[in-house]
Amino acid sequence: MKIKTIEKTSIPGIVIITPEIFEDERGYFFESFNSVDFNKLGLPTKFVQDNQAFSKQGTLRGFHYQLHHQQGKLVRAIQGEVFDVAIDIRVGSPTFGKSVGTILSENNKKIMYIPEGFAHAYVVLSENALFQYKCTAVYHPEDEYGIAWDDGAINVDWQVKNPVLSKKDKNLPDLKNIDKKHLPIYK
Repeated sequence: MKIKTIEKTSIPGIVIITPEIFEDERGYFFESFNSVDFNKLGLPTKFVQDNQAFSKQGTLRGFHYQLHHQQGKLVRAIQGEVFDVAIDIRVGSPTFGKSVGTILSENNKKIMYIPEGFAHAYVVLSENALFQYKCTAVYHPEDEYGIAWDDGAINVDWQVKNPVLSKKDKNLPDLKNIDKKHLPIYK
């Protein structure tokens, strides 16, 4: 994978990758994943599930995580623009409760890697967006947990007023109200 830049964030483990784009009059080409290069960077190379979601402007999905089948995620916006956020929810982590957010778009072609032990969410800023992510573990609906998107202690500026939420996401608890046994442990 030809990488233009790899940006370490304020939370170790979360990285933002900008691939090198090869453009000409026909369009563009880039590698969005290459196991050899990811291995050199110390990033996971075994992804077992790919997901894609189409969402309309203002749709906010998350914060979601799995506890017993934790998923590392490699996320990007194929079409449109999203504001993507990850929260460190690992009990005992020095960055517990802290978040990292970035714009992912079809224009900037940035890719964010979110390690296991983090809750993940994104909101669509453009008219619509096509969002894709690779996961290091298979989804288990019985193991899904979540955190309120508007948790005041996390204090994310979503850049959208009155987001469109699923019924499930409207009823998620604040992080401080989640029993620690339902959160991953920092290793």
